[in-house]
Amino acid sequence: MSIFVDETTKVVYQGLTGGQGSFYGKLNRAYGTQVVAGTSPKKAGTDVDGIPVFATVSDAVAATGANASCIFIPAPGVRGAVMEAAEAGIEFVVCITEGVPAHDEAWFFNKLRRDFPNTQLLGPNCPGIISPGKANIGITAGHIAKAGGPVGIVSRSGTLTYQALYELKQKDIGVTTCVGIGGDPVPGTSFIDCLRAFEADPETKAVMMIGEIGGSAEEEAADFIKSSMTKPVTSYIAGVTAPPGKKMGHAGAIVSGGKGTAAAKMDALRDAGVEVGLNPTEAGELMAAIVAKL
Repeated sequence: MSIFVDETTKVVYQGLTGGQGSFYGKLNRAYGTQVVAGTSPKKAGTDVDGIPVFATVSDAVAATGANASCIFIPAPGVRGAVMEAAEAGIEFVVCITEGVPAHDEAWFFNKLRRDFPNTQLLGPNCPGIISPGKANIGITAGHIAKAGGPVGIVSRSGTLTYQALYELKQKDIGVTTCVGIGGDPVPGTSFIDCLRAFEADPETKAVMMIGEIGGSAEEEAADFIKSSMTKPVTSYIAGVTAPPGKKMGHAGAIVSGGKGTAAAKMDALRDAGVEVGLNPTEAGELMAAIVAKL
């Protein structure tokens, strides 16, 4: 199986007529994803390489039955785009856009939890999600992912999402679903959301978790793994050599007050029984050893 998206998922691209939206919308469709619609208020009634464009997400849902969306809207418009998707009944929203103001993220995160509990948001500032051989929503290169399970991947880092997929493919290990949750301070989907879904998925037999310095998400995930996970987990935490107190890359990757360091996260994960690699390749090798015993 897979988590969140599969071959039955029907996707509307919000911002399909823009350069990036058009490029990745068509690329995802070529992968096999059901990209059924796009939105652009000023270009309703047109199409992008055969993909119909509607004025609103509600119009797209009514015409195509779309149940997921992918947002390629510039940062100032993301708040409105997320809420438009939720109000249209979209169940899974993937927001690729980076640079979304943190107060906007906090606002729609809480708005969704309170008023639209059936809408799951992934991102913003994430590479998206791929269930290999079934659906690819976002900017992940499909050819680096091997289908067929038995490993689930969740990662804060976009680049390391790709490397984790490729490390496993090099070892002929398939993936059920790979989720790039993004590194912003208020992600719509957390490590724990993904770990819980992987734990419930019968075809996911083990999980690879890629974290990085800053915040407490990895420590919280370690607590969840210790209390609620029965499946083996391997991990890699980026930022071992990061200078204390300095933001590195993502908006959420800042260490303060001695918390959020790579060492602290690695210790918490090891305490939860996670096998932690010192680099992505080692994490892949640890997973290969686990898969060999399944």
